[in-house]
Amino acid sequence: MLILNADEIRKALPINQAIAAMKDAYASLSKGTAVVPLRTRLPIPNHNALSLFMPAYMKSDSGEALAVKVVSLFPNNPARGLAYIQAAVLVLESDTGRAIALLEGSSLTAIRTGAASGAAIDLLSRKDSKVVAIFGAGSQGRTQLEAACTARRIETAFIYDRSPEKSKAFAEEMAGRHNIPKDLRVAKTPKEAIEQADIICTATTSSQALFADKDVKSGVHICGIGAYTAEMQETPIETVARARIIVDSYATVMDEAGDIVKAIRAGLIKATDIHAEIGEIISGRKSGRQSDDEITFFKSVGNAVQDAIAAQLALTNARGMKLGVEVEF
Repeated sequence: MLILNADEIRKALPINQAIAAMKDAYASLSKGTAVVPLRTRLPIPNHNALSLFMPAYMKSDSGEALAVKVVSLFPNNPARGLAYIQAAVLVLESDTGRAIALLEGSSLTAIRTGAASGAAIDLLSRKDSKVVAIFGAGSQGRTQLEAACTARRIETAFIYDRSPEKSKAFAEEMAGRHNIPKDLRVAKTPKEAIEQADIICTATTSSQALFADKDVKSGVHICGIGAYTAEMQETPIETVARARIIVDSYATVMDEAGDIVKAIRAGLIKATDIHAEIGEIISGRKSGRQSDDEITFFKSVGNAVQDAIAAQLALTNARGMKLGVEVEF
């Protein structure tokens, strides 16, 4: 069995390859060549925490992937000097079921989630998009920015977080890295963050809208990846109602995507107003953006097929790069 730590995952899973892999995964999901049971949620009341168990198998033209991710969300971890998200991915050999690798899951989750937005940005944002707004200055926000700058020629990025200190550290760390511009600005208000934005990426644990609908300009593309329960919310329901809605999976967003669930509860949209799964657009079965003035909204709550294909890609690359530690199992 090959063991890969966080640094090795980051080396073995470059964002451009991860974006291509997410397109493959989403197409497989929509075509029905992936088997992805609804994730099992295990609340841990004594710690206000949650563990999720996410198995998936997929088959596509590029091959097969079989894996199980266990991800735990512990809100009190940062105060203890630990990451909020703790995760591990077990990779299984698809034709034997043999356990062949164990990967650090938090870094893999951040990269595959960023790559999912990168795929959506590539497919749905205006080609001339130059300004991105990132909500959330954590690890997810960092990969959102990297993915946006991979999919489009971003010239300016605005960072907004409830903690100005975190936003400042984010900007100082990420400015000029790889294809990220040097012009990273800390926004003092949500309005400042989005009023010039062509792309908005939200990666928070918010339970209410992060910005006002009236401040959202026409033609913007929004990637909502942080609200993963029916009680959470990042995007105003009024914005959701006037956007072309694209989701990662019809099945999961109806139970877990607060942005959409709340808009339905308010009577602003119906389930039938969801335009497409992103995999349907990738495979050409549904259309994407229809005009430069249209608002497009990609809502993802995460899907285990992303972890399976990302883990398989990281494992393949790691072996070629001679990364990781082999242990008998």
